[in-house]
Amino acid sequence: MRTHPPGVQLKRIVVVSDLQMPFEDKRAVKNLIQFIGEYQPDEVIQIGDCVDYPAPSRWSAGTRAEFAGGVIRDSQYSVDNFVQPVSEVFAGPKKILKGNHDERPEKYLISKAPALGHEDVAYRMETLLQLDAHGWDLVEPYYNFAPGWVAIHGHESPGMNQVPGATARLKAVKAGTSVVMGHTHRLAVSPHTTGHNGKLKTIYGFEVGHLMDVKKAGYLKNGPANWQRGFGLFYVGKYNAVPHAIPVEDDGSFVVEGQRFGEIKRGARGKFAAKGAA
Repeated sequence: MRTHPPGVQLKRIVVVSDLQMPFEDKRAVKNLIQFIGEYQPDEVIQIGDCVDYPAPSRWSAGTRAEFAGGVIRDSQYSVDNFVQPVSEVFAGPKKILKGNHDERPEKYLISKAPALGHEDVAYRMETLLQLDAHGWDLVEPYYNFAPGWVAIHGHESPGMNQVPGATARLKAVKAGTSVVMGHTHRLAVSPHTTGHNGKLKTIYGFEVGHLMDVKKAGYLKNGPANWQRGFGLFYVGKYNAVPHAIPVEDDGSFVVEGQRFGEIKRGARGKFAAKGAA
C-alpha cells in the first residue's frame, strides 16, 4: 500500500468519468481499481456516465432495441464490475454524479409514464447502482471537492467545443471557478487568466477523458473523433488544488508519480508477450 511521501500533506483525489458500462475498457478499468487499492487516495469521484444504458436512448427509439430491456442487467453489471470492486479495495470517501446516460432510465419513465415516473425510485441511479449498500454518496452537480474547484458531468449546461479542454474552460469562466468535467470524452487541462498590473487570477477547465472501449458501442458507427482515454488526479492543499491529466495507453496502463500501473509485458520488438512469458 502506498502512503504520502514524507513531509507532503496534500490530499490526493482521483476523478473518473465515462466508463459507459458495459462498453468499458475492461483492462483499463481493472487497472484503475487495482491502482486505487494500492494508491489509497483521500477520495474517489466518479463524475457521471458510469453506465451507458443503450436502451432507452435516442439511438434505440422506435427500434427493436427499445423493447429489449437491459436496464437491470446493465446496472448489475456496473455494480459487479465497478461500484462494488472499488468499495472492496477503498474504504475512503466515494462520490458519484449523474451523467446524461445515467439519467436515461429515470427520464424515460417520466416521459413515457409521468404518473409513475415522478414518484418512482426503483429506476433512479442511486437505487439501480446500489450506492448506499456499497458506501457511495450521490452528489449534486457543482460539487465543491477542493478549494476553488467544482465537479460536474458536463451536460448540465449547453455548449460543446471540439478542442480538448475548451469546453471545461468555457464552463469554468461562466461559473467563475475551476471546473472538472467529463462528457466530452476528451483529456486536457485548459487555463484561463484574467487581471492587470500583475494582479492575475487563473482558473482551469479540466476534462478527464473516458474509460470506454469504443469498439463495443454499435452506435459509434464511424468511430469517435478526438476522444482520449484517461482520468484525473488532484493534489489538494489548504488553499488550492493542482490538476493532473493521466492518459491511459492502448494496453490499459498508465503512469502516476513515475510508476506504471497495469503494464503488459512486451517482447523484444515491442509486441505484447503471451501470458506467462518471462
